Amino acid sequence: MDVLQIVAIGFIATVLIVVIRSQRPELAVLLSVAAGIIIFLLVLGKISSIMDIIKELANKAGINMVYMGTILKIIGIAYIAEFGAQICRDAGEGAIASKIEFAAKILIMVLAVPIVVAVLTMLLKLVP
Repeated sequence: MDVLQIVAIGFIATVLIVVIRSQRPELAVLLSVAAGIIIFLLVLGKISSIMDIIKELANKAGINMVYMGTILKIIGIAYIAEFGAQICRDAGEGAIASKIEFAAKILIMVLAVPIVVAVLTMLLKLVP
């Protein structure tokens, strides 16, 4: 049922945007952003259930929650950056979209460094 609502909102917004774009392009961009935000808010509630499952699995596997928190932050950065970049592309600003994606990649690399160091440290302990 959720996917039907999301598709319906997307379809209605797309039809409205196509009709409005020729006469009021600035309004079409705002409508596109609003539709994206509404769709994002519809799926936002599902994220908490996913987080609970991931935390439970991490506890069962004995994975340090610091690393899981970092991985979840990385995933969040990737999704939010993609969302923002697509909005910029919809507005015709491909250059800004590319900068958002570049900044997200840098932030992800910065967050990933402690995990990479921990993995390498574990590997060095295994190798005699």
